[in-house]
Amino acid sequence: MNDLQPIALPGIDPRRPLVIAGPCSAETEEQVLDTARALAAEGIRIYRAGLWKPRTKPGGFEGVGTAGIPWMQRVKRETGMYTATEVATRDHVVAALKGGIDVLWIGARTAANPFAMQEIADALRGQDVPVLVKNPVSPDLELWIGAIERIHNAGIRRLAAIHRGFTSIDKSIYRNHPMWAIPIELHRRLPSLPIFCDPSHIGGKRELIAPLSQQAMDLGFDGLIVESHCSPDCAWSDKAQQVTPDVLAYIIRNLVIRDETITTESLNELRDKIDKLDDQLLELLARRMRVSRDIGQYKKEHNMPVLQAQRYEELLDKRARQAVQMGMDREFMRSVLQAIHEESVRQQMEVLG
Repeated sequence: MNDLQPIALPGIDPRRPLVIAGPCSAETEEQVLDTARALAAEGIRIYRAGLWKPRTKPGGFEGVGTAGIPWMQRVKRETGMYTATEVATRDHVVAALKGGIDVLWIGARTAANPFAMQEIADALRGQDVPVLVKNPVSPDLELWIGAIERIHNAGIRRLAAIHRGFTSIDKSIYRNHPMWAIPIELHRRLPSLPIFCDPSHIGGKRELIAPLSQQAMDLGFDGLIVESHCSPDCAWSDKAQQVTPDVLAYIIRNLVIRDETITTESLNELRDKIDKLDDQLLELLARRMRVSRDIGQYKKEHNMPVLQAQRYEELLDKRARQAVQMGMDREFMRSVLQAIHEESVRQQMEVLG
């Protein structure tokens, strides 16, 4: 995808971060206009509002639909802002483009469905509109890339990804676990693809928007898509994760934007240290695997099973507690040890042959 073009629209400052902001849902004409005016006064140039809202269960507010398009048109006329909304079907695409919506995004549930993605891609064929694709709800990088590729294959070149976090059974402070390694790998695989962060959906709480936005900037993300409402406590959907326009402006003003072009001699020295430590880690892991093979040989000679569940759980628990004492995350260490254990088992199985 080396033919991608910038998402930035005419008249918008190209410097990071490009911010898209507005309410989770377009509720009433008054709410849409009041929020838009407040955001425009704070310098936001792209206004988002959900016209169609996919809900987990039936019976909830599912958006005003096409009735909200004239409201978005008023936003453009009266504030000069560009407008953005989520689309999930061919009909959504047709209605949004006919109504002059400037930017489209595709939600996490839709991105997980290749049939829906192809339907949207077909509806977009021949159009020139920026399209942003959120990650699927599950931590499946290939599914995310596949969704992006379908839109690219339809001829869309102003294309970007939105990282909104992933559903996880693990308890967390987040609504959706950030799993930063996945968007980092997406960037490695598709380096010319801009990536936006959705701190509202990752955090699920308005107090997490600022730190998550800063983390995204520290990782070199290109922009933010943030939910902002004129009266968030009265919002019809996701009120806990929306901030007022003035709070959003405060968050943006206080972001530290790292200069990605600066590489100092001191940084290179630190990177050299990392490289040497990585070499040592590889050497230690190789030595550990040689011991694993020796253990496999012993078990073979004494007719012992490879897997010993009790020792494995004791090891995981002990090392995870040690990791916490050494300033590392418990779950990080468990995942590392699980990967090492899987390779150790493979080595032993080779010996048992």
